Amino acid sequence: MSGFAVVYNQQNTSALENMFKRIGHRGPYYSGKFEGQRILMAQNYLKGDILEKPGSVLDKTEICVPAFNPQFPELKICYDGQMGNWEERAKPMGVDDGPFREERLLLKLYHQYGSHLFEYLDDAIFTFVISDGNNLFAARDLLGIKTLFYGKKNGALYLSSELKSLTDITDDIYEFPPGHYMDSSGTLIRFAELPNTQPKILHSDLDQMLEDIRNIIKKSLRSRVDFSLPTAGLLSGGMDSSVINTLANDLFKEKFGTNARLKTFALGVGESEDIKSARLLAEHISSDHHELIVDLNEILEVLPDVIYYLESFDPSLVRSSVSNYLISKYARDQGVEILLSGEGGDEIFCGYIYLKEFPAEELFAKQMECIGFLHNNASLRLDRMNHSNSVRVVAPLISGELFRYVLAVPSEYKQKPDGDQKIEKWIFRKAFEQYLPEAITWRVKQEFSQGSGSAGILPSYFEEALTDEALKTVQAEYPIIRSKEELYYFQIFTKNFGSGRAIDTVGQWIRL
Repeated sequence: MSGFAVVYNQQNTSALENMFKRIGHRGPYYSGKFEGQRILMAQNYLKGDILEKPGSVLDKTEICVPAFNPQFPELKICYDGQMGNWEERAKPMGVDDGPFREERLLLKLYHQYGSHLFEYLDDAIFTFVISDGNNLFAARDLLGIKTLFYGKKNGALYLSSELKSLTDITDDIYEFPPGHYMDSSGTLIRFAELPNTQPKILHSDLDQMLEDIRNIIKKSLRSRVDFSLPTAGLLSGGMDSSVINTLANDLFKEKFGTNARLKTFALGVGESEDIKSARLLAEHISSDHHELIVDLNEILEVLPDVIYYLESFDPSLVRSSVSNYLISKYARDQGVEILLSGEGGDEIFCGYIYLKEFPAEELFAKQMECIGFLHNNASLRLDRMNHSNSVRVVAPLISGELFRYVLAVPSEYKQKPDGDQKIEKWIFRKAFEQYLPEAITWRVKQEFSQGSGSAGILPSYFEEALTDEALKTVQAEYPIIRSKEELYYFQIFTKNFGSGRAIDTVGQWIRL
């Protein structure tokens, strides 16, 4: 994960400097700029982004950023992403391992296939801008896991990884839509979209499905993690993070010996459910476990920073992001460079409680609707809260292969009927029940903000802190504001980003 800023059709170096300065937290390890005839490009990297070979020592004087492929050095790329299928794609393309391996592969694919390169990125999350100095080619992945914004002013086009880079430049700001690319004319063209109908069920052999799911997730983890930099796990004690940390702990021991202990980090408001469950899992796998216990005052103190980095005022997202921001900062203070996350499991396996309200025949459509919230809501926490603390985050459950496979799993295995109730993520739980304590495997799903405790105290606090009249006054102009809590976050957001088009970039979760 990294960040970039681009100015196209105008040689405005001061604008680029201003934009780039705003996203310095996304990559303090290394940065660089490129000036072409019609384009200015700036890229920064975290240490874990450059993907050195394990055990190698990178001479930073030999790095050229933005990256390029020596076979056609005229093409430069600004890139933020992760490729789970790099190895299988790189070998036939003749792309070697080492620094900027994903960037070099993308450039090779673009050079050979042009706008058809997306056919080879079926297990990747990304945003990028490619240019030869005159032309521009920008794109964002289908799910919108990686963030990208663009703005226009006086014939110039501005692109950046974060909204905050653009608000001082122009009021004409937009979110770059997921599953699209943009050419030199500024035209947006869709290259992929979520399916409208459920794929054909692969097979009815449950044991085979369970084995396949386990194997795909293990493969995804291995392809994304090598422990060459200090790596730890975010552990909420929920099913998703427990599976990832359990498998990562096994991989850690495989690499460093049976006595090696993966670091895990958990946060709670007091003795929250997350703290208790995370403690149970940490004991089960014998991880080197760290806990951060916070109170309401500590949460209120960081809210302005959280909203500034998050670029959202949605209450559900802000609550969970506060917890993620604090634990990510705590882990970074302990020397951690890379954090493992269970993000994505709820979207892939239908884990949200509200999905239980719908019959099996409607579940696929509702799942697609849920996944559609990733690009401007749910995935922001993953990107922003770790980047704000200059930490790279890896989420093995966000895998193209896993996504496609589980779409073809029968709905009744995702939300399995159990009497007059349903068990969410049943097939995922079943696949890994042999690895985990029963109390974790069959724990009822809670959103991160609920499990950590922030959802229990923030709404009630703002209900008392703000008046009914204040809410009604703002709702008269901005009817999208649904509660006093959201009003408070909205006020911080508009102070930082204004009350114009920036508001339109914010995605609101369907429930408070």
